[in-house]
Amino acid sequence: MRQKNDQNEKRFHPGCWCVAVLLTQFQPAAAEVAPGCLTAFDVRLIGEIGQFASDLSCNEVADELNVVTIVLRGERPAAPPRFSLEWSQPSIDIAGIWTPLYDEDNVIPPDWSDRHLESTLTRQAPVLTLFGHDDGNRLTFAVSDAMNPLRLSARIREEDARIYHAIEFFTEPHPAITEYTVEIRIDTRPVPFYEAIAAVAEWWASMPVYEPADVPDAARQPMYSTWYSYHQSIDSESLLAEVDVASKLGFGAIIVDDGWQTTDANRGYAFTGDWQPERLTDIEAFVNAVHARGMKALLWYSLPFVGENSEAAKQFDGKYLRYRESLGAYVLDPRYPDVRRFLIDHYVRAVRDWGWDGLKLDFIDQFVSDETTELTAANGRDHASVYAAVDTLMTEVIDTLTAINPEVMIEFRQRYTGPAMRKYGNLFRATDIPNGAVTNRFRVANLRFLSGETAVHSDMFMWHPDEPAEVAALQFLNVLFSVPQLSVRLNEIPESHLEMIRHYTAYWNANRAVLLSGDFAAFGAMSRYPLLQATLGGRRIVAAYADRVIALDEPGLVSIDVVNAKRSRAVMIDAAGINGLFDVVVLDCFGEVASRSQRRLNGDVHRFEVPPSGLITLRRSDQGSEPAR
Repeated sequence: MRQKNDQNEKRFHPGCWCVAVLLTQFQPAAAEVAPGCLTAFDVRLIGEIGQFASDLSCNEVADELNVVTIVLRGERPAAPPRFSLEWSQPSIDIAGIWTPLYDEDNVIPPDWSDRHLESTLTRQAPVLTLFGHDDGNRLTFAVSDAMNPLRLSARIREEDARIYHAIEFFTEPHPAITEYTVEIRIDTRPVPFYEAIAAVAEWWASMPVYEPADVPDAARQPMYSTWYSYHQSIDSESLLAEVDVASKLGFGAIIVDDGWQTTDANRGYAFTGDWQPERLTDIEAFVNAVHARGMKALLWYSLPFVGENSEAAKQFDGKYLRYRESLGAYVLDPRYPDVRRFLIDHYVRAVRDWGWDGLKLDFIDQFVSDETTELTAANGRDHASVYAAVDTLMTEVIDTLTAINPEVMIEFRQRYTGPAMRKYGNLFRATDIPNGAVTNRFRVANLRFLSGETAVHSDMFMWHPDEPAEVAALQFLNVLFSVPQLSVRLNEIPESHLEMIRHYTAYWNANRAVLLSGDFAAFGAMSRYPLLQATLGGRRIVAAYADRVIALDEPGLVSIDVVNAKRSRAVMIDAAGINGLFDVVVLDCFGEVASRSQRRLNGDVHRFEVPPSGLITLRRSDQGSEPAR
């Protein structure tokens, strides 16, 4: 279909995700849906396209899975038009909405709300899912363009109980173009919602432009973070004392966060940007000492900031995107080659000269354009687009650092964890939520759905030293299906806490393959996933965060662990798919055996007594038993 400055309506051949389309300079009338469609959606493409002509096609790639392609072409360079793809559907057995936003609930907003998902290269990812009361996928749509600003929304209308969707393109000013191609993946398959989201991650990863970075084994080992335990008040002696304990507990790395580069302790960034080790004065010796204790070391940088009191602020005067008064810092403009070289040179020094094994690169989401940004490659800038410049910067960062150390680790955190970020980083962390076990679990699970093989880490977990050990353990158990990052002062917590950490770190390390690489499933989307599980081969690990029955419906399971990640003692297992004799061992949060028994699981519901924050293991002892029918 081709249109130019006219008002037109076209129907697609039945059998595709048939789209009735209207592209016009004016508000269109309603378009009819072609008969025989696989959906009942009324889809319209709306916008003022100016000099551009448009092509739109739809390809059915599988049953109930389609890709719509939109192409704009112009005869001469021009700013691209703001346009949108809009449709609606009846709200039938739709319980909630899932987006990559880490701080939103799952409630579908009303149509008079302005709630939406904004996505760019450096923020979020352009994907949205509607799920049913059974956690099943009702609709998942995603956009191939993860670089340019987009706005995705789904809102319920009171008058007709329909959900109205929109994908808005070029929501911010953009440099002139002559052509633009974008794909929209539409998935209405009846699969669990998390499988539909994971399939989007695979779709993006299959595109050369988003090919994920390799993930070294070290990125999948527990890490100690200095942030909550020390904030900016760090010194080599104290941190090495933490490493001494952490290494014996089974941790593989330490992340040295903000504070190493300044003696200022006001949590701002006014003195950031010169990146001189003012607190870790003998920084190479510190890294060598960490390595001598058998651990890796990662170093924090705030990627875009130069503080108002730094020498770098003077050096790059006039090469900023903006000034952040609340932070006392400027945001550098990556479109200048010397800005990019300045940043890259610092990271090279850290990895090559100081010996750090990885970098925690913070605040990349501050690299954004707005209505004040001059979108031209002029006055020393070699890119017009801020996002294209970030892509150039980060591609050179990862390429340069992996040439120095092929096993280098790069950490990003929510909200900069989209498909493009997987090109530059191999470690994604849930964003900051100190002492927030349930929210940490929710964010980790959401990251798992969309991150593929990229290592997903918890936010640093912490607790008060007077907590009972079984309550402190909940911080660990809520992030069991991610790489744990711990941030308490190990030399100051009670011995009981150390015993709990020792037990569950050993358990996590022994079961890392299942926890991180097994088939991951999340249940109860509207309740922040009170049940999580991972299955690899015949082995399954389930974590129960609330009192609910755990279904074991696979006859091939020979090893089952159920973690009682709650304060109550009852663990209920529905063994509908199993008939066999199992050796049963119950452990407390320190790994001490509370009981041993044998139990035949034969299709009934079984009740077990497990200590709070404890664990029950079931190992099949009669391989010859027939599965339940």
